Amino acid sequence: MKTHIQMLFMLFLLFLPSISFAGQFKITHIYDGDTVAIESHHLKIEVSLAGIDSPGISKNKKDMAHLYGQQAKRHLSDLVLNKFVNLKRYGRSSDGHILAVIYTGAKNINLEMVKAGLARIDKRNLPKGFDITPYIKAESEARKARLGMWSRGERHMGNGEE
Repeated sequence: MKTHIQMLFMLFLLFLPSISFAGQFKITHIYDGDTVAIESHHLKIEVSLAGIDSPGISKNKKDMAHLYGQQAKRHLSDLVLNKFVNLKRYGRSSDGHILAVIYTGAKNINLEMVKAGLARIDKRNLPKGFDITPYIKAESEARKARLGMWSRGERHMGNGEE
C-alpha cells in the first residue's frame, strides 16, 4: 500500500502544471548534453534541461557535431550521473519529457553546461517564467573564451547549424 501511495504522489508531482521543485531524484542515465533519466521511488523519467540545447550526437564520428555532442554528454555525466539532484520544473517538452532546471545543491547544472561552452540558449523553446539573464551572460563569456563548441569561433557546430 505504501508503494502505491508513493507512486501516486510522484505522478501528482510530475503532472503539476506550475513551476515547482519536485524533490530529490537520482540521475541514472545521460542520453546527451541536455537529456537525462531520473529515478525516484522506482520510477524512471526522462528530463530535458530547460532553456538550453547542446550539440547533437551524430552517427558520423568525423562530424564536428559528434565531437562536441560527446563532450557535452561527458561533461553532464561528470556533473550529475549517479547523484541526487533537485528539479525546478517548467512543464513538458515537445517530446513529452519533463522540462526542468537541474540543481546539485545550489549549482544550476543547465547554466554550468552553457558556461562550459557545451550548450547554447534555446531561444525557440524557452518555458514561461524562465529567467534567461544568467544564460545570456554565460553564453557570451563562453563564446569570447572560445570554450567547447565555440572553439572554432562564432560558428555553432551541430544541431543543423554550421
